[in-house]
Amino acid sequence: MNWQLAEAKNKFSEVVRMALLGKLQRITRRGETVILMSEKHYHQLIGHKPSMVEYLSSAPSLEGLDICRDQTPMRDIE
Repeated sequence: MNWQLAEAKNKFSEVVRMALLGKLQRITRRGETVILMSEKHYHQLIGHKPSMVEYLSSAPSLEGLDICRDQTPMRDIE
């Protein structure tokens, strides 16, 4: 639906309700337009990108991995 900014402000609850129902809401002010959509719809458009915490939490476990440095010299030292 298309809304002028003043009307969208007066009927903000209606605008949000329609966006949550999956209907994009177009709001115009002085010839410029913004689109209001639900977060669910937004994630469908861009795909889910994990947060930094989710990303790091999904890393494989390092348990059991030998990460000790080999202390033997690489060449003979006099």
